[in-house]
Amino acid sequence: MLQIERIKLELDEDEALLRQKAAAALRIPAEGIGTLHILRKAIDARGGVRFVYTLRAAVKNEEAVLKRCRSKQVSQVNETPYRLPAPVSPPKLPPVVVGAGPAGLFCALALARCGAPPVLLERGWPVERRRQDVERFWAAGELDLESNVQYGEGGAGAFSDGKLNTGTRDPSHRFILENLTACGAPESILYDAKPHIGTDYLHRVLACMRQELSALGCTLRFGHRLAGLALENGRVAGLEVVGPDGAYRLPAEQVVLALGNSARDTFSMLHAAGVPMEPKPLAVGVRIEHRQSDIDLAQYKSLAGHPRLPASSYKLSCHLESGRAVFSFCVCPGGQVVAAASEAQRAVTNGMSHYARDGVNCNGGLLASVGPEDFPGDGPLAGIAFQRALEERAFAAGGGRFFAPAQRVEDFLIGRPTVRPGAVLPTYRPGVKWCDLREVLPEFIWRSLADALPILDQKIHGYAHPDAVLTAVETRSSCPLRILRDEGGQSAVRGLWPCGEGAGYAGGIMSAAADGLRAAEQLLAAL
Repeated sequence: MLQIERIKLELDEDEALLRQKAAAALRIPAEGIGTLHILRKAIDARGGVRFVYTLRAAVKNEEAVLKRCRSKQVSQVNETPYRLPAPVSPPKLPPVVVGAGPAGLFCALALARCGAPPVLLERGWPVERRRQDVERFWAAGELDLESNVQYGEGGAGAFSDGKLNTGTRDPSHRFILENLTACGAPESILYDAKPHIGTDYLHRVLACMRQELSALGCTLRFGHRLAGLALENGRVAGLEVVGPDGAYRLPAEQVVLALGNSARDTFSMLHAAGVPMEPKPLAVGVRIEHRQSDIDLAQYKSLAGHPRLPASSYKLSCHLESGRAVFSFCVCPGGQVVAAASEAQRAVTNGMSHYARDGVNCNGGLLASVGPEDFPGDGPLAGIAFQRALEERAFAAGGGRFFAPAQRVEDFLIGRPTVRPGAVLPTYRPGVKWCDLREVLPEFIWRSLADALPILDQKIHGYAHPDAVLTAVETRSSCPLRILRDEGGQSAVRGLWPCGEGAGYAGGIMSAAADGLRAAEQLLAAL
């Protein structure tokens, strides 16, 4: 197979021209190409806007074609696709996977396909019921402590933009994408440079994955929360679980902890049980909302609004003289800011969008780096105490009912409370309370954001638009602790395999799913 890079199409050119352009790059007739598929599709907005493709072509006599074309655009590829480990004999006790987010679901899928279908424990509910609980929360501020944006089938990613791009490279990524498309995700995720599923498609994918796991022999227990460990001689012998019918003990010898980054009560239980963990840095801040049309204009210039161009996104960062970094996070074009609390009287924001990304606003996290030295006290749980304190202040400033404190950028920069919105209307539900965010955020956070906004505005004109809306507080960008594991993936408490974002080893749907597969591989090797 030959790979051809940097094939460009103008906005008015049809993809049918790709075969002709690929043939020109290879210096062969178009009919000399057998199969041709798109490996990657990106947008280049430098000096105009065009699509840039990476293609893979099947041709006869690859060596001769390579020698004749002599192009740096063309290379020979012989990639070995990701393969699951060899099947094993089912162990006496089935493995247990705790958490049905991306890490837990793909770990369970791998175990089941390899002959060791696990028991899958999820404290929340299937996505159909979960959607109803979340919608009720957004509409009326009635929070279900076990079924919300953080807990339930799909994890926190089930109510997000569904972004699948990642800064890591892993041979399992293609396997993950192919399995998502087989469950109903758009095929565009296989080649888009910045793939996303969207909340609407992701919910369908989750239901399909659940059906496959059940068909493979997995035992799915929704509404079952891990409450304790039963240990014998430094090893796991069972789990204490609380389910809809009360507490029970589940015998277990191999347990994957795919907890997600908000399972704070579980982290406390594990720490008390002696599971080694350590604090780690995170980032906190606000959600910033702009009109999508303004972001499109800044990115696409005169071509903004072209029917072939998607809603534009951005990725921004800067380092301040204070030594702190401020950066954008989880940008949701055409999306909405959502209430993402999982605890009473603590307000949290996140971003979400549907696959079409056709909302009026664009929102993204605007976060400042925070280190363990900023946490109150010591110990691995200090970061959680830091997060909770911010969320409590945001809840109080919002006036209760999970309203969120918000402010226009112009007012924030000069320290003036906002009393009404400007051209950008906030999308957060149940609603916002206008205020001065300097009274909500710690000084080192608000000063960092205020210093960064003019710098970031130089990178995308209009980023610091006076009417852009800041909504607080975003605290769940990552887990503030790491559950330690050895080279084989196990905790010092043997039989525990911590993985995914909640264990401190991933940062998004793709990297969490890949880490879940890795945990399955290591557990199967131990079996």
